[in-house]
Amino acid sequence: MSVPAFAVKHVNVHHARRHFRWVRWHPMFKPSHESLLIQNAEIDRLELPRIQDETELEALKADGSLVPIIPSETLRIESSLDPSRRYCRPWTLDFVDDISQAYYNRFHQQIQVNSAVRTVKVQRKLRRRNRNAAPAEGDTASSHLAGVTVDLQRRGMTKEQILWMEHYLFYMKALGLVEPEEERRHWCFHIMVSGHYSEWRETQNIVPLERPDNDHPDSDPPQAQVALGSGSN
Repeated sequence: MSVPAFAVKHVNVHHARRHFRWVRWHPMFKPSHESLLIQNAEIDRLELPRIQDETELEALKADGSLVPIIPSETLRIESSLDPSRRYCRPWTLDFVDDISQAYYNRFHQQIQVNSAVRTVKVQRKLRRRNRNAAPAEGDTASSHLAGVTVDLQRRGMTKEQILWMEHYLFYMKALGLVEPEEERRHWCFHIMVSGHYSEWRETQNIVPLERPDNDHPDSDPPQAQVALGSGSN
């Protein structure tokens, strides 16, 4: 009795893994044209310049318009990030300090800053390498050019940590204090911080974290609230 022959099927494991990751990609804050418009509208409201080159960048550092992001117990910086671009607006630094402290209090781990201020010159170079990068000009230009935005690393976070971040950002976005995106290519949280943040921060010391939707019904809810890194009263 003959036995039917079965052809050997070669599976591209790398392709299968990429497909699996694609299926599981369900971020709360998907990058969009609308989000870029919101980010640029806030920059225009604040009448901030898009920093053209190193000369303008250094001038803004010198007059205190841009402040350094300093590594700490709660915060680290991607080693490949140029030291000259480890700067942001003061209210953006307030936000970074607060979320990194709250994250550390919850998970006893540091948050990592992958990117901060950029110049138009740098953004143009980046766009030549990555066509998915935001433009250097126009209504959808990268908000990094005004120093109001940071990218916080998402890669390596657990499911619980990602949910915690999403819920924290959901609350801040609902108040109009941030405009976040979750970037898949670089696996980071891209967060534009509103100029209203520091003023709001002075009146707060607690950020409530409640489940904003039913996308993850099987997961445990995050802590009900977290203390800001430093708030008044």
